[in-house]
Amino acid sequence: MWLLRLLAVLTVLAVAAGVVLFAFTRDRRYLNFAWRLFRYSLIVALLVFSLMIIERVAVIPV
Repeated sequence: MWLLRLLAVLTVLAVAAGVVLFAFTRDRRYLNFAWRLFRYSLIVALLVFSLMIIERVAVIPV
């Protein structure tokens, strides 16, 4: 769980860095990078959360 939190913090920092770099340089590459990273991280987060919900709902015997 700590690894997911660390990845979330690093992702937020990377997206913020892309937006800040775009604000300073007006280079669209940084904004495209931030948007792409945000989309992929949102997809991964939704997959992780759905797996956690499925684990709670469907009691899987170990």
